[in-house]
Amino acid sequence: MSQLPADTAVLDALQGVTDGVVDLVGFEVCAVSIAQDEHTLETMVVSGSGDVRDQLLGLRASIADVEQQLAGSDPWHGLHCLRHDRPQRDGTGDDAAGWPPLDLLAAPVRDASNRLRGLVQIHLSRELQDPDEAAFDVLTRLVDQARHTVLNAIDRDRLVERVRLADAARLIVRRASSELSMDRIMELSQPAMASGFEAVGMWMQTFDEDGEATDLVYGATQGEIVIPDDLKELGRRIALQLWDSQQVAVATDRVVPAIDGLFPEEEQRVYEFMADTLDATSLLFVPLGAGRECLGNLALTRRSAHLDWSESEKQAASDIGHDLGRALLNARTFERERRLAAELLELDGYKSRLISTLAHELKNPLTAIAGHAEMLDSMVDLPGGVRHSIAAMERGAARMQHTIDDLLVLAEVDGSQRPLAPGSVDMPDLVRDVLDLLHTTIAAKGTKITVETAEESITALGEASGLDLICTNLVSNAVKYTPPEGAVTISLSRTDDEVEVAVTDTGIGIAEEDLGSLFQEFFRSTNPAAYVEPGTGLGLAIVQRIVDRHAGRIQVSSTLGVGTTFTVTMPAAPRSDDAGLSPSA
Repeated sequence: MSQLPADTAVLDALQGVTDGVVDLVGFEVCAVSIAQDEHTLETMVVSGSGDVRDQLLGLRASIADVEQQLAGSDPWHGLHCLRHDRPQRDGTGDDAAGWPPLDLLAAPVRDASNRLRGLVQIHLSRELQDPDEAAFDVLTRLVDQARHTVLNAIDRDRLVERVRLADAARLIVRRASSELSMDRIMELSQPAMASGFEAVGMWMQTFDEDGEATDLVYGATQGEIVIPDDLKELGRRIALQLWDSQQVAVATDRVVPAIDGLFPEEEQRVYEFMADTLDATSLLFVPLGAGRECLGNLALTRRSAHLDWSESEKQAASDIGHDLGRALLNARTFERERRLAAELLELDGYKSRLISTLAHELKNPLTAIAGHAEMLDSMVDLPGGVRHSIAAMERGAARMQHTIDDLLVLAEVDGSQRPLAPGSVDMPDLVRDVLDLLHTTIAAKGTKITVETAEESITALGEASGLDLICTNLVSNAVKYTPPEGAVTISLSRTDDEVEVAVTDTGIGIAEEDLGSLFQEFFRSTNPAAYVEPGTGLGLAIVQRIVDRHAGRIQVSSTLGVGTTFTVTMPAAPRSDDAGLSPSA
């Protein structure tokens, strides 16, 4: 219990009581002590002479010691007489000997659990005689008033503290709701909620998305709580009704809230569950939801009979129900997306395996066809028509071989589970190698090639084999779709952390309606001028996947009949004076 604040109104009310005992009843001194925690009483108000007031005010006493003295006291009209050294009083108030000057009257202030929360102390009658009946009536009323004032002040202080803790718990839950795992949300929220609501037990039940009764239970704070299926279903029904009315419900070991459709035998099950399984005297039941949908329920339990659930606590719990409902909805959405991503990844892997398998299965018979065609072509004295057919077979086999090679490359870059092994790749050297590879094709079309580099050394961070495929596909496409005697420009540049490769041609261009589909597998342009050129429709799909694998970007701009520019941006390797990376194989 926290220390009782020095509330001016409370102290003024108690001062009025003690002044009445001194002025109206005729005692010399009256003091009121209040519990500051579970172990200590402190004197907060004193009426009487100034010297006595100074001596007693702020004086502390052990509650255990006071309880021991009360246990050894004599009864006197419902009060306790703490004797100094005189014979025992008979409790009638008619002793001729009068009032012993060193005796003390004490009126303990106890709460609903019989804990000592305060003490009214009355010292020394001025007349040294017991009060008459009228004075005693006044004394009794004043003592009762002091009791009520102390208990009300303590209850109010306790309520303020509970509201503060509940609000703190609500803020912690709101912050934890940004997590995407319900286990993690409960791990962060559970201690704050249990402490903030002074709960001995707490758990949360979430409803299945498909409406089945295989709901999950999270975060039991009092050991392993096993909720029977019939109570899960009952909890679902109650939560749905409470969410519709935006209310919370309190069940005790004596009263179960009135819920439509709740049968007597179900009420009995709730009583038994609270008593036998939870060992709880009260339960706060909170529906969880978002929007119009109820997604689960939260239960908080207490064992102390004197701890009712305040309206402020119910409101805080209701707000938490909304926060957890939104968190649950977010977690479900995240889990749904995670499963979907895993399924898509598995499907993508299956597609890559299928493509790879088909390509390998086609490659073996195709090799046999090409080999036998070559053998036939080497024979002499073949009729002209047969030799023409053999040439057509060889051209078809070569085209199929090219398609199969592209399929195998696509399967490798599309479904590779191998982590990227980046190294420093010299881009001007790589472009020179690509141009050497395509020299025959370039020379046959008379294409003018220009290489522009902003600086002598431009190094990318990546795998050389993948970057080589990017440049080979882009340059070969530029040459293929550029009319004879056209021009292709390859530009290389670097910023602090990126390398840019741009391939620009003066070719036939790409129709605007085709730009969005360029990187799809097997896509061929609708432009007749492009369609007559041989191709598999896989080159740009391969480029896109390699760029993605390198955490890069690819952009395209084109004007039909004017030309096209493909721009690839990828991470740059650290400069040689910053770090030493071994060249990529």
